[in-house]
Amino acid sequence: MTVITGVGAYAPRFRITAEAFHEAWGQFQAAGVNEKAVAAADEDALTMAYEAAGRALEAADVDAASVDWLAFASSRPPLAEEDLTPRLGAMLELDETATRHVFAGSTRAGTRALWAGMDALESGSTTGLVVAADAPRGVPDDGVDHAAGAGAAAFVLENGASGTNRGSAEIVDRAEYATPYPGTRFRTTGEDETRGLGVTQYDRAAFTETIGGAVAGLETDPDVEAAAIQAPDGKLPYRAAGAAGVGTDEIQAASTVHGLGDLGAASVPVSLASALADGSESVLAVSHGSGAGADALVVETDGEVPAETALESDDSLSYAEYLRQRGVVTSGPPSGGGAYVSVPSWRRSIPQRYNLEAGRCPECGALSFPPEGACSSCNALEEYEPVQLSGEGSIEAVTTISQGGAPPEFAEQQGRSGDYAAAIVSLETKDGSESASIAAMGTDAAPDAFAVGDRIETTIRRIYTQEGVTRYGFKVRPAE
Repeated sequence: MTVITGVGAYAPRFRITAEAFHEAWGQFQAAGVNEKAVAAADEDALTMAYEAAGRALEAADVDAASVDWLAFASSRPPLAEEDLTPRLGAMLELDETATRHVFAGSTRAGTRALWAGMDALESGSTTGLVVAADAPRGVPDDGVDHAAGAGAAAFVLENGASGTNRGSAEIVDRAEYATPYPGTRFRTTGEDETRGLGVTQYDRAAFTETIGGAVAGLETDPDVEAAAIQAPDGKLPYRAAGAAGVGTDEIQAASTVHGLGDLGAASVPVSLASALADGSESVLAVSHGSGAGADALVVETDGEVPAETALESDDSLSYAEYLRQRGVVTSGPPSGGGAYVSVPSWRRSIPQRYNLEAGRCPECGALSFPPEGACSSCNALEEYEPVQLSGEGSIEAVTTISQGGAPPEFAEQQGRSGDYAAAIVSLETKDGSESASIAAMGTDAAPDAFAVGDRIETTIRRIYTQEGVTRYGFKVRPAE
């Protein structure tokens, strides 16, 4: 028996309201969306997946090294052609031999990944981690873009026979349905924006037929407390209530679209995660992917499922600020190149940038970060002993980087995000007995939220892009 033993969910801190869109365009085409989450300039589906996955592993009290099956799902992965699970696995410190799969190309990808995770554990894997993250994007004056939000959810799957005494959830029934409805929602090769033909009755028929077909394929007639239904906007899920065999109250109990927007492949996973975190004992989860196909899953709980979610925020953007964060309006790249770091050199530094691996001098015992070159305390040129830092510490010095002050390689992000904090932080070892001083960029807060002596924690974000390859690494934010 495969059970969900931990749930994590994450949404970026930025929000933009329907009113802000209406002021800019004179209309707002995302029915039922009051506000939506907006990915920051240094966020994408991969960094959001990291945030949600870390929370799920912590909630389940599972060591990442024990995960032997990983899935990453997104309709808009940061790269059109590259398997991002090696990067995600390294960020989370999964074993390098873990099986990995990518699911993409559809807003149905999140439930496809969860479905495959169940099959993997039934076939012999012991611990699975399924992560769905997305940030849809449309043409600026189109309803797809008006609704497009950002968020991620993650689920730890284990064999029920080896579970703990804590609560868990089981997918007790599942079914799928597919029939061709071309043109309902698509993004052609080379395009950046998702779009549709905008034929209302056609789109609605595709949505309700596939959802109804998937639910009809279940072996039992679900009687649930909450229904997590795909939400391209805030009204379409309710229009499918009859086809799904549920009421509007059940849909409302799991809905996240009204405050986060359309989360694409993460829409149903985030709503499912939210419903489980709220204590729902039975949930119907139904995804829809254009084309058109649907998955229906019935989830029942045995006690309260451990969950850690970060979905709330009141950090609102104006429409102009929204365009900056999205990179639609920037000052452009600066003249002159930045400091060049080759991809092979960057790869060698991944243990430091992802996992905060410092080094101990074997001669004097001092900690160094990064662990390279001569020891700063005794000048010894010996191979360092690896020591992993905890990701928690305090600020020793801080300044604000404003426009014109950022190094060229960071100028594009500064043009999108605005001023940011640059700090020297003291990161502690896991037992808190020692620390190492490290230079770091601030994120997730305005520069004035960082002050000397404040506690901070690390996360992983986009650093910059050179030669078309995005470099990811740790940044710091105010501790929760």
